[in-house]
Parts: sequence; C-alpha cells; structure tokens
Amino acid sequence: MNKKILLILCGISFFAFTFKPGDDPKKLGKKADDDNSKYTNVGNVGLTITNFGTYGHGFALWPQQPCAEFPLNSGIEHIYDGALWVGGYIANDSLGSGKSGPYVTTGAVDAASASRGGGWEYTNAPGSKVVEKSNLLTSKYYQPDAVSHQDLVCDYTDTSTTLANGEVIQFHSPLGIAVHQESYAWNFPFANFFVIMNYTIKNVSNKYIDSVYVGLWTDAVVRNTNVTSPRSGTPFFNKGGDGYSDSMRIAYEFDAAGDNCDSYVGIQFLGSTPALPNNFITELDTIPSVNFVSWQHSNTSDPLFFSPLTDIDRYPKMQGYFAADKRFGKGVNPQDLKTPSNRSIFITSGPYKSLKPGDSVNVVFSITFGKKYGSDPASYDTELQKKNLYSDAEWALRAYYGEDRNRNNILDPGEDLDGNGKITRFILPAPPNIPKIKVIPENQKVTIYWDKNPENSIDPISAKKDFEGYRIYRTNAGYDLNQQKTLLESLILVAEFDSAGNDIGFNTGFKYIKLDEPVKFKGDTTNYYYKFELKDLLNGWQYAFSVTAFDKGDPINNLESLESSNLSNLITIIPGTLPSEVTGNKEIGVYPNPYYGNAYWDGGVERLRKIYFYNLPSECEITIYTLSGDVVKRITHDQSSNGSDLRWFQTYAQSGNQVMAGGEHAWDLITNNDQAIATGLYLFTVKDKKTGDIKTGKFLIVK
Repeated sequence: MNKKILLILCGISFFAFTFKPGDDPKKLGKKADDDNSKYTNVGNVGLTITNFGTYGHGFALWPQQPCAEFPLNSGIEHIYDGALWVGGYIANDSLGSGKSGPYVTTGAVDAASASRGGGWEYTNAPGSKVVEKSNLLTSKYYQPDAVSHQDLVCDYTDTSTTLANGEVIQFHSPLGIAVHQESYAWNFPFANFFVIMNYTIKNVSNKYIDSVYVGLWTDAVVRNTNVTSPRSGTPFFNKGGDGYSDSMRIAYEFDAAGDNCDSYVGIQFLGSTPALPNNFITELDTIPSVNFVSWQHSNTSDPLFFSPLTDIDRYPKMQGYFAADKRFGKGVNPQDLKTPSNRSIFITSGPYKSLKPGDSVNVVFSITFGKKYGSDPASYDTELQKKNLYSDAEWALRAYYGEDRNRNNILDPGEDLDGNGKITRFILPAPPNIPKIKVIPENQKVTIYWDKNPENSIDPISAKKDFEGYRIYRTNAGYDLNQQKTLLESLILVAEFDSAGNDIGFNTGFKYIKLDEPVKFKGDTTNYYYKFELKDLLNGWQYAFSVTAFDKGDPINNLESLESSNLSNLITIIPGTLPSEVTGNKEIGVYPNPYYGNAYWDGGVERLRKIYFYNLPSECEITIYTLSGDVVKRITHDQSSNGSDLRWFQTYAQSGNQVMAGGEHAWDLITNNDQAIATGLYLFTVKDKKTGDIKTGKFLIVK
C-alpha cells in the first residue's frame, strides 16, 4: 500500500516522515506553515480541520491529535484524510464561448500516481491560520458573531500554481476560485456527533466557470487505534466497507473486517445556495444533483472502481460515474461496496450552471458519526444498524435548515424567528445553559455546588424560558480502568430535581438542594445556589461528576425535553483526607498497606502503580527510607502538588483536571534514582513545613 501522508507542522521546514518499520514510507506534501493544529473538541467528535482544504491529518499527528475520532477520547478513528474538490469548465461568457476543460481542483487525492503528488492544490496567504470562535459565553474564544459552540474558520484559493516555497503544484490548472470555509460543532447531546462543513466558493477570475460541481472526497478508515496502531506492521487501511443512502444523501463507511468498531462515518450533503433541484437536465442525460461514487485506492485497471489520475478522469467522477461509460447503479452491485477494501467515498453536488466573475456558490456538507444500532455483528451493514446514523444525519439537516422548517428554501410566514427577512440557517433548539459547578472532595465524600444560570435560558426556536430541572451524574470507582467504555458511557444518573406544579417529570421541587443563601469560594466570583452531597465514596479512587440542566420540551415543534451536555462541566475528583496539623490527633499513614503488586487500580507496568499518603499537613516534606536508613524518595507536598502528575493520572485521568482533597499525596513507587522499589518494609517521615513537627510511619510493599 502506497498511501501518501500529509504531515503539516507549524514553523518547520520541508522534510520526509517515516512510520515505524513495517509501514510504507510517507511523504510530506504541503508547505509547513499551513495550519492543521485545530480540531473539534466541544462535542463528541475530534476532527482535524485545516486551512488548505483538507480534514483529518493522515495519522501524522496521531496519537497527540485526533484525526476523526468518535466518541472523543475513545481511540476509534474514522478518516485517514479528506478534502474539498471543485470541478468545472472555463469559458469567456455565460454562453460558453471559448470553453475549455474540464478542470478539477483537489484539496488532496489518494496519490494513485507518484508523479501526481498529493493533489494539494489549494494555497493560502502567508501567516494565514484557522481561526476559532464560539458562541458560548463561557468560552475563551467567545465572539458574538459565532455560529456554533466551536467555529473553525479559514480562507484559501486555487489561483496559485506554486507552493509558498516556490515548488510547482504538478498538473494544477486553476479554476480561479477563492474558498471561505467554516466548520461548526456543538456540545448538545442531540447534536454532538456531527461537524458541519460550510463552503462559500467565489469566482475571483475574469472568466466564467460553467457546470460547477462541488464535492468532498474522503479516504475513510474506521479502526480502533487502541487495538491496531496505524503505525504498526498490521494492515490498517483495507478493512472498510462502504455504502450510500440516496434518501439521506449520505455516503458512509464502517469497519467490515478490522477491530469490530461499532460505528459509522458518513459524508452528507445538506444543501446549497442557490439550491439545486432533484435532477438537472444536461445534453447527456438526467443526472442527479447529488452524486455518490467510490473507487479503489491506487487502482488503475478496474473498469468501475478505478482511481482517477487526471482532471479528465476526475470530472466524470464528480458527475457520479463509476466509470467513463457507466453511471452509478449500472454495472455496480451495492453489496460489492460492503466487502472489506481500501476505497474512497466521494459525494458531490451540481452542476451549478455558471459562476460569472465575482459570483459565489455556497455548498454545505456534514461529517456525521453514529453508533451502530442493535445487536448484529459490527461487520454487518443492515438498515437497522444505520438507525442511529440516519437519526444523527437528520439532526445535521435540522441544524442546516434552521428557520426553514418545511425545508422548501423559502421563508414562509411564521418562520422568520429573528425578524431579519431571510432564512437563518445553522440554528438548533437549545437545552438550558450549562450550569457552572464546583466540586469539593473530602474524606469518603464529595459536595457539589452549582449556579442557577440555566434558569434564565431562552430557547432560540420557541423564544421562551423553558427550564425544568437539574440532573446529577457520576461515575463508579474504577471507571477509568474500563477500556471498553468511554467516559460518557460510564456516567450514571444519581439524582434528578425538577420544577413542581406541572405534569412534567417527578415534581420534586428544589427544596432539598437549594441553599438559604448563595455561597462563593475564594478566587471565584460565581454565586452558587445549589448543593448536593455524595457519601460512602472510596478514598484514592477517581470519580467524575457532572450537573446538567433540562427543559420542558416543545410540543408545538414536536421536540422532546432537551438536556445540556454532561461532558461540558465534567470535573474529576479523588476523595481523600483534608489537610491536617501534624501535632493533632490524626495519624499519618499509607494505603493500601500492605501494598500488593498488581493492585486493582494499577496499570500493567511499574510506572502505573500508586499508593497514597494521607492526613498530611497542607505543606510538608515526605521522606521514604529503607530499614537501613537509606533515602529512597523525597516528596514535596502542598495542596497544588499532590502527585497528580504521575504517569497513572496521565494515562487514566482522561479529563486532565482531577482535583484531590489536599491532605493526600500519590506516589508511584519509583525512587529518586528513577528505579522501582523492591519488596520490603519501608519507613517514612512527614515534616510539617509550617511548624517543623515530624511524624513517622511504615508500610510494606509485596510484589
């Protein structure tokens, strides 16, 4: 397999990159000051977005940065890379005089020919970056003109025939277009499984561009990188099965023979301005305005699934041809696509009849993800299994159409919710605002506080305050060690409180949790109005907590109750003893004691072990000795330095913001000389830095 990889890092020069032994060599294809450092992370999808017309990164930045990961933090990736393609003819006028072409500008291709290179034909202005914005008031990227919870915005053109370093872009014939690209992602639980890709394509030349097609080419790869590394010698790219739903206008891929990944990735056409009819009559025949095609990676001999090498070959692919003389559905058995292979999936819209100089066309797609429904094997592809994918795709459509409720591309009476006289797209019904929470760890308990900001939320569709109540979630001890479940899947509902006096929910009211007066904490200006305690927790174990707000629903618009994201205010807590004075009556100790190797919370290697010192002063020095008096380890403890930087937490603390109680300190049984300690009895002292008092203790290690 001779896949090209795109490795773009800021501030470095042009160089070659090679995977581990057993993989094929990968080459850098673009100038290094392009920006591929941004990826979606507000919802449940981690998709890398670039400012040169691609998405994904060919696993060049893996595992530090997701390529197309769903669920987020699961290690299950879905795309190698993908890109925007635009095709058309160049003419002197709207009548097509002097017509030449076709020409196809590609953001990336499958590198079927080494001479063609990576197909990277878009360039950007020097210093250009992907700009992040958010409409969340709590985000550091907040801007009032943001569309979603995470907008990634950039611009690029196809007008240059050379890269920034002067290298010629081989075989590139510019159409003369400038692309403004925006991607949108939300953290709503009902809309955190897709990323909308919004392209505005402008003719910046002095010629007409006729019969324009716009499409997304995607080299999808659905694999679990925790099971099979993309840099191992194991075949990684040839396990995908593919399909297309004409009714949903979505091309998709699934894991047909790889790691039993139970999810889909779909590339979905949402709409365009100007809108296209269902069919468009050409001099050839009736061609659907949305087209799907697929081809085998690097295949130049298959009459149906050949990989197009030139613009002459690529333009018919944009029209939906599986071969130059065969259209989709003629000579192609859809079941053939479901067999495992290394294919591209390609979805296009068009033709847009003509773009005169200065004109633009807006085309919008969604990259949609969905868990397989039902209990059939993950390698199957049944209509029932696609239930969640189609449901998720429907939410992407709902986001795109916005005010246009009947989806006729006309602003009908009653649809102009913001009163601006035009269809406002990319709006969703919104659950209440996310409550701000404070979680305080204590000895075998935590106390959760939160504000009442959600109670003033106004839904953008109904324009009403529709807050109903709160839900409190937590994980069980040991959730972090379960590699079969994501963090989201590990959360369980422990309590729910809702408004009294209506026919919604349990009518519990808020008396049990509402404080008589709001409280504040040092360094925090938030007023916290609610409090909830969870007891009988295990010290030293990691728990995640979240509080969500939910609304009454909207029967008029046929919407059930919506709930805010329980990932957005997630806090990871480790219960433990609070700081104490050494001179007090509390004994300073160690747990587990004795410590036996391969304790339940341990990982599989030495550096993934831990024990805890407890009842520590707020500032102290811990010294561990052998029985002969040799110093094994010195540890400085305070409430901000408590051992949470150990490898164990880097491996198992997914959220990265774990909070400890302040009177405990974790140690990984590694000495000052960076060696693992042996079986034996050890002594320790704890010196209070404030008083100078010292206490002693001992613990046993059995490996």
